[in-house]
Amino acid sequence: MLEEKKKEEILKKAYEVGFGYERDYYGCCQCVIAAVQDVLDMRDDDVFKIGTGFAGGGGLMGNGTCGALCGGIIMLGYKVGRERNKFKDEEGIRYKTYELVRKLYEKFLEEFGGIHCKDIQKKVFGRSYNLLNPKEYEEFEKAGGHSEKCPSVVGKATRWTVELLLDL
Repeated sequence: MLEEKKKEEILKKAYEVGFGYERDYYGCCQCVIAAVQDVLDMRDDDVFKIGTGFAGGGGLMGNGTCGALCGGIIMLGYKVGRERNKFKDEEGIRYKTYELVRKLYEKFLEEFGGIHCKDIQKKVFGRSYNLLNPKEYEEFEKAGGHSEKCPSVVGKATRWTVELLLDL
């Protein structure tokens, strides 16, 4: 088990890296994936690429699961998920993954009251935005979309995911 002080340093870094990636590059899912990969030194560019379409609840639609949560789920599965050559999963590996995903999901519910992009927007902005509408997207940005609000969500998701992985 990691020394508590060292663990806290890693978790602080996880938040900061996730926050910075979302602030600078956008794409909440990929930002969580990249931050977890970088903080835990487990880079895989194919896994990073997979996260592209999950931003903004999937294709910026807002109705789907938060991309930051999806990024965390992807990284939990990457580290703990069942492997193709053990598809039958006689050891029940997938159940450990399910347990970790539920823990991450519960953190989102506790912090944001939901898991969908629009629900999280309502919590952090006080309203949701149609990110496909240029006028609303501009309002989203003016309200701190990529300077503060979404980077904070990504930072938290990264920290929570790293914490779950460190506690394995």
